[in-house]
Amino acid sequence: MSKKKIFTKTELQNLTAEEIIDKIQHENYSLLDSFGAEDLRKEMTKVGVACNSIVNYLFSTTGLRKESKKHDKKARKKLVRVLSKVAPGSYHGMPKNNKNGMVIGFNHPSLGEIGRIMTMKTDALGDRVTCFPVNLPWYEALAPNYDRIKRLGFIITPTITPSTMRKMDLKEGTVLYEAANRIKKEFRDIYTNTSRDIVKNGGVIFVAPSATRQATVFKNEDVYEKEEEIIPTMSMLAVKLFSDPELKCDFLPLAILPPKNYKRGLNIGKKYKLIPGEMMTSDYIRKTYFKDKNPKRLEGFDYDFHQRIADKLPKNMWY
Repeated sequence: MSKKKIFTKTELQNLTAEEIIDKIQHENYSLLDSFGAEDLRKEMTKVGVACNSIVNYLFSTTGLRKESKKHDKKARKKLVRVLSKVAPGSYHGMPKNNKNGMVIGFNHPSLGEIGRIMTMKTDALGDRVTCFPVNLPWYEALAPNYDRIKRLGFIITPTITPSTMRKMDLKEGTVLYEAANRIKKEFRDIYTNTSRDIVKNGGVIFVAPSATRQATVFKNEDVYEKEEEIIPTMSMLAVKLFSDPELKCDFLPLAILPPKNYKRGLNIGKKYKLIPGEMMTSDYIRKTYFKDKNPKRLEGFDYDFHQRIADKLPKNMWY
């Protein structure tokens, strides 16, 4: 691939997040390179090549190309067959008759669960449109194939996680630092609006509450013991979604049990277990956690959600 293009400081200050995303998808731009964080992008290059190769294979070897809907449906079926071999996983007990929108939150020990989740969603949850918020290095690796990934039923939106923000090591008060913060917020708004539209129509949102790859459900023992603040990923999303009083959206904890001796990467050929926890229904969430009319976060919700994941895993994975 040709060398990545760089956004100028003026572009970083003035382009909207939507314009930046379009250039990343279609014009070979890199936001990470523009922020001087080329190494973060390169960490995901090999994984991106592997994933894009699978996506391209699905479409290049599937017939009915002139009938786009049938072609895409056939490609989705092939996705299940291919990923079941290279990224095997079990996912017994997934709810199949739930008509509400769903947010599925999972612990994130490696990259490997993503392929297993895609298989599970396509096989067990059918054609329901799905959204994945994707950390920027991962997003830039997949963005050139955005349209095909969407045709498989997955909409990916970029995020800049706190971990990535720290690793970019931008100096406070500089143009680059201010631009990164603005873009980070606009990315988050795009994700929230996309999520709301998807769950309104019975779709599914997948999100890792840790916002980074993390071996345990809780970051550490202090978080588990409530002596340190937990990242409010799930409650912030719930507050945004349930600001619509008519919205019906259930939250499903999904426990990821990786194989023995797993690594942080894809773990090709090794079997994962995806174990659904106890569902938190839309009505339950509203009655239990919405104590104020317009809360900024939901007291106790994040901890309770994490605990429902942990309950399905051995204790050495709790914290």
